[in-house]
Amino acid sequence: MGTGSSILGADADWGETSLGDMPESCVAAVLLNLDPPEICQVACLNRAFRGAASADCVWAGKLPANYRYLAALAAAADDEGDGDGDGNVKPCSPISTKKGIYARLCRPTPFDGGTKEFWIEKNKGGLCMSISSKAMAITGIDDRRYWSHLVTEESRFIQPVFPSSPGSSAQTHGSPGLWN
Repeated sequence: MGTGSSILGADADWGETSLGDMPESCVAAVLLNLDPPEICQVACLNRAFRGAASADCVWAGKLPANYRYLAALAAAADDEGDGDGDGNVKPCSPISTKKGIYARLCRPTPFDGGTKEFWIEKNKGGLCMSISSKAMAITGIDDRRYWSHLVTEESRFIQPVFPSSPGSSAQTHGSPGLWN
């Protein structure tokens, strides 16, 4: 034992190997354990890593269970928003890869008449939702004395709602399937 002891002997020459020599399936198995931003960073290393980072099997585990429903909502919102100014809607090309679906779902998507938005948090894939005050129903007390609608430039929906009374709570009436 010591230097020069191997199965091939001291005179054998294997040539040089690199990360690009790893099978794409092995790289994909490693990428399954990474977060989406890390997957994108690793994809910059070489072709094998780039190919593995684009594989559907890697991104399938990052998508929420109801991603098909969310992708349909996103496609409908894209179709509504892609006009040419004359009322003509440009057809939206369907996204064919799970990586593309993940990327699309990371952008905010308005729904329910523009009173709500959802998106996937880029780092961990959690589903996020923003709700305008007009989409909320006050539970218990539905009296204007307890709620104030304030117009502010910081609001995404222009009119946020703030409870005026301590202990007030609000409930939303969401679309079925969004949180399933």
